Amino acid sequence: MTRTSGTIPQPQLLAADDWQDYELLDSGDGQKLERFGTFTFVRPEPQAMWAPRLAKADWQAADGHFVASQGRGEDDETAGGWTLSKDLPSQWRVSYDGLHFLARPTPFRHLGFFPEQAPHWNWCAELVAAFTARHGRAPRILNLFAYSGVASLHAARAGAEVAHVDASRKAITQAFENRDEAGLGDAPIRFITEDAGRFVEREIRRGRAYDGILLDPPKYGRGPKGERWHIETDLVPLLRGCRDLLSDTPLFLLLTIYAIRASSQAAHYALADMMAGAGGAVSSGELVSIESGDEPRVISQANFARWTGFGS
Repeated sequence: MTRTSGTIPQPQLLAADDWQDYELLDSGDGQKLERFGTFTFVRPEPQAMWAPRLAKADWQAADGHFVASQGRGEDDETAGGWTLSKDLPSQWRVSYDGLHFLARPTPFRHLGFFPEQAPHWNWCAELVAAFTARHGRAPRILNLFAYSGVASLHAARAGAEVAHVDASRKAITQAFENRDEAGLGDAPIRFITEDAGRFVEREIRRGRAYDGILLDPPKYGRGPKGERWHIETDLVPLLRGCRDLLSDTPLFLLLTIYAIRASSQAAHYALADMMAGAGGAVSSGELVSIESGDEPRVISQANFARWTGFGS
């Protein structure tokens, strides 16, 4: 049986091409060499099944190398530790789109933010501006699994009122630090340490509503009171709750998924199924990083699905 291409979602590849303080310099042999500000780092990258192009000396000169643990379960994709230069500060300022925040090596092999998510930040900011122009008020945005707050800060700077929710007290502390680094101490952001599912249930009982919702769930996680999160079993109920939290002027629902063996089609159909009957449109694809230099190679970092309503 032959199906027309119009019946199958066509994935988008989204990459930020306007970073000044981040660059994918090279990749290969299961690793990637990146620049964050003025410092370079080597991190594992299983998708880099090719040979590096830069000299070995360029890799060896990096300010930090993340060494993955051996003998761990195949699902433990963050275990390991850093070997860092003695001259590397514990944290330093980086900027994107004029927004200042902090970079720092974390125990989970990343640097405190995810540069490939910049297209989402810009997309959200555009919708926030359109909503404000149309409705004459700031949209209410909920950011779940919000981590260190760059997406929240970018949305608030664009004019949104943001509820920033994360189960990790350490992540909330980092979000406060990034808020101060950005000079947005007076921004309309509520920082909330709570399990995402419990927060959504509570907001529904209170009759609250949000015009836009961001979700960036981990594969596994624990809430502040020992709540367990497993994306394969808990994502759909959470999406259902988020749908119920959307206002009468719904703007968007954005899902980003890391560290799961599924394509962007899975995210697309999960979101499309949940939003069936709500109107709007769903698009999906991959967030990617692109090497600098000639003939750059592309590395997929995450899957995403976006539902856009009529609130803009």
